[in-house]
Amino acid sequence: MADVVAVQDSDSGQGLLQRPLELGRELAAPVESEEGWYIQGSVWTTHFDPQPDHNNNQDLIGLERHRGDSYLWGAATFRHSFGERSLYGYAGKRFEFAGTPFNAKLTAGLLYGYRGEYRDKIPFNRFGVAPAVIPSVGVSYQRVGVDVVLLGAAAAMVNVGVRL
Repeated sequence: MADVVAVQDSDSGQGLLQRPLELGRELAAPVESEEGWYIQGSVWTTHFDPQPDHNNNQDLIGLERHRGDSYLWGAATFRHSFGERSLYGYAGKRFEFAGTPFNAKLTAGLLYGYRGEYRDKIPFNRFGVAPAVIPSVGVSYQRVGVDVVLLGAAAAMVNVGVRL
């Protein structure tokens, strides 16, 4: 540990890299959390640059498994911005803001369903499958949660869920 402190205090510039790495390790570290299932559905969506063919009713239904160490995995089915059924399978981490009802979540996984004429609507899409990273912020009361989900630079969605 003394080596880390010495690197941080040096003027060599390595301390600038060390601090973000330590913060990243701290954020990624497991934290005791409530274990269980969480089911959610979308209730509102808006596109940042709306087009006439955009669908703002995603019909999302998702199921997540929250582990006792703050990590999670899940899957969701929804209608993408152009109305076709799509799937998102993912893993991630939930961040609780101690002493408040607020939280954040970061998931990463594979997105399926942007095919044919919609293939190029999302980056890195090969054969209708693309990687995705999806952040959200939320608030919970007892077993009910509301999350605002950022869908890249394209849209934001509000989901309501219940811990089972």
